[in-house]
Amino acid sequence: MQRRQFLQSASAGLALAATSPASMLFASAALPKPLLAPRLKPGMTIGLVAPASRGLDPEDMIFAQDIVSSLGFKVKTGAHLFDRWGYFAGTDEARAADLNAMFLDPSIDGIFCARGGYGASRLLPLLNYPAIAKNPKVLMGYSDITALHLAINQITGLITFHGPIATQQFSDYTLSAFQQTLIQAPRNQSVAAPPLRPALEGRAERQHRLYTLKPGNCRGRLIGGNLSLITHLLGTPYAPDFRDAILFLEDVDEAPYRVDRMLTALWLAGVFDAISGLVLGSFKHARPLAPSFSVSEVIADRVKDLKIPILKGLMIGHIEDQATLPVGAIAELDADAKTLTIVEEYLL
Repeated sequence: MQRRQFLQSASAGLALAATSPASMLFASAALPKPLLAPRLKPGMTIGLVAPASRGLDPEDMIFAQDIVSSLGFKVKTGAHLFDRWGYFAGTDEARAADLNAMFLDPSIDGIFCARGGYGASRLLPLLNYPAIAKNPKVLMGYSDITALHLAINQITGLITFHGPIATQQFSDYTLSAFQQTLIQAPRNQSVAAPPLRPALEGRAERQHRLYTLKPGNCRGRLIGGNLSLITHLLGTPYAPDFRDAILFLEDVDEAPYRVDRMLTALWLAGVFDAISGLVLGSFKHARPLAPSFSVSEVIADRVKDLKIPILKGLMIGHIEDQATLPVGAIAELDADAKTLTIVEEYLL
């Protein structure tokens, strides 16, 4: 290569390197308008589906039906709810068919996922997005269900709900948060705050603590969920548009070095350049391998250079006391006051 050609090539490479990854990855078409589902009311019919992993015992699905009934709803099960295929709750086609059918069924008022695990992302090319857009309904679940939340919101604009699965007991906090978000649905609702506990002499809260990692406040679309799933979707048509969003993250059973690797992937992809604020929930069972940083040290290192509000410790993740968050709703993060507030309507 001649010297002039080499210099031209090098200059082009430097210009590319100087371009923000966020501008390259997320400068996409305008987002669809927010699509709101009807608010839930006792007596409505909930469709119960298993879009990811199978349960260890078929009786788990009977337990899930009882949980939904205990919340005051009628239950209609997916045709393939009890299917088994390897480690999945049925084939990809069967699981996708159940979810599509629930959106198309006029007798179904909302859809709850029985469990997470793994497999929801395999359904994304099989979902009937036009039908989902024409029949907006509450969709709730967390963990692997993050893939469904992000893809459906990105493509249709439907606000879905990162909240409990049906195969879990609802703690008092989880039940209250579920009811406040999906049944009462007030405006300007603070979400994911730790439960109030009485101050006792010689005692202090250890588990549910809020930490301001970076001060400030911001406003944006609330998107996020399980860190593994968000990283998994990067570079696909189903990844969210991170521009000016408030991103919330959680995970479970991931060693600190793996959390480091995933946060680094978001950093390299330009996600942290694009978002307006960051919310960190629980990273439960992040067992270090000696010698190791703790997961708190990993997080502190990965966010130390960011110039956005960052709040850590909200009730998001694989924990007993769990918030219900509207994915795609407009929220305000005040890292100084340690609050995350939903500020626009997210249900009809």
